[in-house]
Amino acid sequence: MSIVTLVGNPREGSRTLAVAGAAARAVGLRLSAVGSHDVVDLSALGPHLLSPGASPGVEVALELVREADVLVVASPTYKGTYTGLLKAFLDRLPPDALAGKAALPLLVMGDAKHALAVEVHLRPLLVELGAFVPTPGLAVLESQLPQLDDVLSAWADRVAPQVAWRGEVAARPSIV
Repeated sequence: MSIVTLVGNPREGSRTLAVAGAAARAVGLRLSAVGSHDVVDLSALGPHLLSPGASPGVEVALELVREADVLVVASPTYKGTYTGLLKAFLDRLPPDALAGKAALPLLVMGDAKHALAVEVHLRPLLVELGAFVPTPGLAVLESQLPQLDDVLSAWADRVAPQVAWRGEVAARPSIV
């Protein structure tokens, strides 16, 4: 099982990157994921996302996302939603590019008043691309970072069984 972490923070080495990586590891441990775990950090690809020509780095990143079994999609919260950088990247995917994939939305935010953004803004985008999105998405407040392991543990305990169940159902042969 492959897990890909997609991080839409324009800053290199961001807290969002650290939280997303820890979240992917927490879910992976619960799924006993022995496959690959790759990270697509859009901070390095930002200048290439809006250029008119193809960029090898962007194409490789898109392929990693398309081939993932589980996709952790993370962004800091800007103006109540995910970043334009993340949107520009996801807009390059064709319709239903995430069909059959489990996508786990994650937003890092400074204020609890933005906590619904993960469900109201990021979840619908992932569903539009065809992903199965277990509940709940993860909204991490900056004030929770000192207790991040506890936050991630509780969240992963809730979503990992949904991902595993979905994978079991998808693997069953259909009865005609």
